[in-house]
Amino acid sequence: MRGQVMTGDLGDPGAPGRIIDGAAIDSRAVHGGEVFFAFPGSQVDGHRFVGDALARGAGAAVVNRGRSDGSVGSVRSVGSTATGAVIEVEDTFRALHDLARFIRTRVPEKLVGITGSAGKTTTKELLGAILASRFRVAWTPGNLNNLYGFPLSLLNVPDGTEWMVAEMGMSTPGELRQLSLLGRPDAAVFTVVRPVHLEFFGTVQAIAEAKSEILAGLSPEGFIVANADDPEVARIAQRHGARVVWYGIHSAAADVRARDLQPETGSTGGIGSRFVLEAGGRSQDVRLPLHGLYNVENCLAAAACAWTLGLSLEEIAGAVAAVRPASMRGVVHRAAAGYTLVDDSYNSNPDAVGKALESAGALAGGRRVAVLGDMRELGPEAPRFHREAGERAARLGFSPVVAVGELSRELAAGAQAAGAETVWLPDAAAAADWAAGELRAGDVVLVKASRGVGLDRVVKRLLGNAGDEAGA
Repeated sequence: MRGQVMTGDLGDPGAPGRIIDGAAIDSRAVHGGEVFFAFPGSQVDGHRFVGDALARGAGAAVVNRGRSDGSVGSVRSVGSTATGAVIEVEDTFRALHDLARFIRTRVPEKLVGITGSAGKTTTKELLGAILASRFRVAWTPGNLNNLYGFPLSLLNVPDGTEWMVAEMGMSTPGELRQLSLLGRPDAAVFTVVRPVHLEFFGTVQAIAEAKSEILAGLSPEGFIVANADDPEVARIAQRHGARVVWYGIHSAAADVRARDLQPETGSTGGIGSRFVLEAGGRSQDVRLPLHGLYNVENCLAAAACAWTLGLSLEEIAGAVAAVRPASMRGVVHRAAAGYTLVDDSYNSNPDAVGKALESAGALAGGRRVAVLGDMRELGPEAPRFHREAGERAARLGFSPVVAVGELSRELAAGAQAAGAETVWLPDAAAAADWAAGELRAGDVVLVKASRGVGLDRVVKRLLGNAGDEAGA
């Protein structure tokens, strides 16, 4: 990273050789010793929080040139409480990437990049847990998978990390290529390609091409882990030239496969699934404590990568058995009020909502209730996708179907036409009020929408502080 270290008022904190420990782009995440990157913005300008970051113990703050005066908040007034230097650069975003690129030459030793239209976070959590049974592992926290979050994650990888498991997302062409060239993965894992971000890409094939950009930085000795059951994944994976390890449930081409899938629906206390994992002529019984048979596919992706890296099927099964679901991604709660709540409120798309409905509909209970919000970034086909989602909910026995948001008017119309009781509500606040007053003991309720709809507000209202428990 090229820049000018400012001394003067800040004195010794800018001395050469000072050790910086980690990085942050939110001053509230500074705990001591990090480098804080200030990004300009029309809504929130990070330069306003440089003083706060230094006061919290940041070892340095990186700012755009010319922003080191009063415009960076209280830098000048921090005085003797400042713990770090202010480094001026032409572009803080480029500086973040330059520093991350340099750090990647030192840590981690190896990196797995995971991409796909769905299942990235769950696959990442599963693979991280499996690899941790043998290696020193770090993985991207939450969903820090974009051009800001991923380099930040790289800068926070602990020394000595043997494998980093990194989720890599994209919303525009070229974005994933930048992430791949930055992270230089030693293995690239593809989950599925589905109709998401159609507003920006137009076709599923174009989405697949954008996903293939993860291979731009693949190590010459690297390998690909690809879903043999997904035709678009198969198309983009096999043309690269690198070794491909195939996984799947249906395809005869799969090197790592699952058979004898059995859901655990809570009728006997458990939530998750059981299956037989097969690879290399061997087999192993696996219990996956994640709701929904669709998560078997994510588990297979993680298992195929771990198996390729030398872990035994027994090691894989043991690690998988201890995994817990990521927040807002299919977490099953047994509410104190007597109903079963499936919190899948993190995000949504047509394929994902269909799988979520099937899985929630199989849970033990009485009335099936679906609280479904807008699925965003679907482009001109959004009305059709929403209507079909409503029809599917009704056919699977969900009634009432509660549709939330303007796009979901079509969802409500589809559910009503297919015979379900329907309710349309304008926003998450209204949905939370409805659910709090209408749900009753024995209900199974699914909550799912695109993140921007904010249906986690419904979940928080329903769970409150009543001692509800997540089932597993």
